[in-house]
Amino acid sequence: MLVLALSGATVGLRADSITLAAADGQPVLEYRTGDTPFKPYVAQLYTPGGIAVLRDAPADHLHHHALMFALSVEGVSFWEERSASGRQLPRDLKRERNQLTQTLDWKTPDDRVVLHEERTIKIHDQSARSATLLTWRSRLRAPNDRENVKLSGSHYYGLGARFVVAMDKEGEFVNSAGAVGDVVRGTERLANAAWCAYTTAVDGKPVTFAIFDHPANLRHPPRMFTMTAPFAYLAATLNLWKETYTLEAARPLDLCYGVAVWDGKIEPAEIEALYQRWRKLAD
Repeated sequence: MLVLALSGATVGLRADSITLAAADGQPVLEYRTGDTPFKPYVAQLYTPGGIAVLRDAPADHLHHHALMFALSVEGVSFWEERSASGRQLPRDLKRERNQLTQTLDWKTPDDRVVLHEERTIKIHDQSARSATLLTWRSRLRAPNDRENVKLSGSHYYGLGARFVVAMDKEGEFVNSAGAVGDVVRGTERLANAAWCAYTTAVDGKPVTFAIFDHPANLRHPPRMFTMTAPFAYLAATLNLWKETYTLEAARPLDLCYGVAVWDGKIEPAEIEALYQRWRKLAD
């Protein structure tokens, strides 16, 4: 069983962070909201053995917030964090035993709401906690005063993860398609795959991190973005840099992703098995 713990001085949107923990009190996930000027995000995720795998706001890219979701809307970037960037502003937050649900207004610098998001993050209770497993859902809607909005972005925009320093450079990516992927620049690759995983070590202990894409998602299988140098990054993208998407006001866009992290080097067959179990949990 999983329980929910709240850290920070104030309950509600001004809390520094919300932590989902296992029944033994061991943290599973930390979600940052309220004090985030540009976007709420998953600040930390732990393996069943308690190893933290995510890095927040490193000096080289301050806008890399551990596990985050962002796109460009109407030409305004919600990924970058500059004066011309947009902000994902929380309106409310509901907390349950193993789930968070948050409503966000995506606002441009001139205070126009160009997108509404309902975000749900749920931790799944795994037997013997062989893996930490979560589902991230984002329902995107155009504002009522607009017929549609255009979604776009760079080749790495989407649901992305930045890892702790120890996981940079030395790891290995694998995906469901067994594909190397197309070169974008340097070590950056894009591969069409239902899931992509990254294995490396933290303090000499191997860990594996994976992002799953649900078959009902737009443009499944997604273009999985990977890079290993000068740092490691993994993101599930909608290929918006090549093909923008017009979100009609009458038709919300539902996106569903899984994120898993294990202790140890996990073989593709085992990753695929958890992906299939996650699909049933997410349906």
